[in-house]
Amino acid sequence: MKLMKTENAVGQILCHDITQIIRGVTKDAVFRKGHIIREEDIPVLLSVGKEHIYIWENNEHMLHENDAAEILYRFCANENMSPTAVKEGKIEVIADCDGLLKVDTEKLNRINSLGEMMIASRHGNFPVKAGDRIAGTRIIPLVIEKEKMECAKEICGTAPIFELKRFQKKKVGIVTTGNEVYSGRIQDTFTPVIEEKLAEYDTELIGRELSDDNPQRITACIQKLIQRGVDLIICTGGMSVDPDDRTPLAIRNTGARVVTYGAPVLPGAMFLLAYYEGNLPIMGLPGCVMYAKRTIFDLMLPRVMAGEILEKRDIDSLGEGGFCLSCPVCTFPNCGFGK
Repeated sequence: MKLMKTENAVGQILCHDITQIIRGVTKDAVFRKGHIIREEDIPVLLSVGKEHIYIWENNEHMLHENDAAEILYRFCANENMSPTAVKEGKIEVIADCDGLLKVDTEKLNRINSLGEMMIASRHGNFPVKAGDRIAGTRIIPLVIEKEKMECAKEICGTAPIFELKRFQKKKVGIVTTGNEVYSGRIQDTFTPVIEEKLAEYDTELIGRELSDDNPQRITACIQKLIQRGVDLIICTGGMSVDPDDRTPLAIRNTGARVVTYGAPVLPGAMFLLAYYEGNLPIMGLPGCVMYAKRTIFDLMLPRVMAGEILEKRDIDSLGEGGFCLSCPVCTFPNCGFGK
């Protein structure tokens, strides 16, 4: 690029967007890349601090920030995503559907470590809705060496950094356990909480079963739902270490493979996840899900709804960020819980 005094730039073509920031009012490009500078533009340019202007000079070894942003976008985007128009050298990645965002953290960190380029994203393993912004990308200087972009391409390989897994429609069955509920001594206040959270996704509740704490009866309830063709089973209650709480035993007795009984998350330490015949998830939810605003269930449900088969290492990794602060005003997922 060639640098020249703004007063002498009339007739020249801008090689990048010029941004104007008025606190509390606007932050936007006052002139766009490609604008031909006019005499009346000079006072405006000076008012935004541009005493000198960069004019583009072709160089076969360099890339302009807009072109580089488009390349970085291609490293990021997968199906179910689309780009914004390039603005001030930046392109944002937009979700085209509701789904679970997956991020290849290793690739993301390696590309950001190259310098002179950046990709910033939302946290992975969280739900996004159609129209949500997933990430933004740009280079730091106005131009960058093509060779450096080739290094980033090698890191990225053939698989983009982001994936957006569409949520699946699932038929759900709920098994509510507890002698106190089964006998009618207290009202079931757990199931309505589960139904409310399921309503955020494309689910059909096709069965509700009620059992006391007898593990044989709980197992029979689970098997009844399996025979009805459910895609997801949720068992509420009976998950603590109390001798009367036998739901984990009942789930094991179905023959399901227990991935974990216990999670490094508060609220939700007594969470259980199992799979029946390989891919039918059975979740055992501790009592905290009934009364706490956000729990382990809010971290696991989106991943199950996206069809992920989770392993113990996925649960074990939740410790950092797994402590909910129970804020007076809950802003989840725009907080640190689960991240």
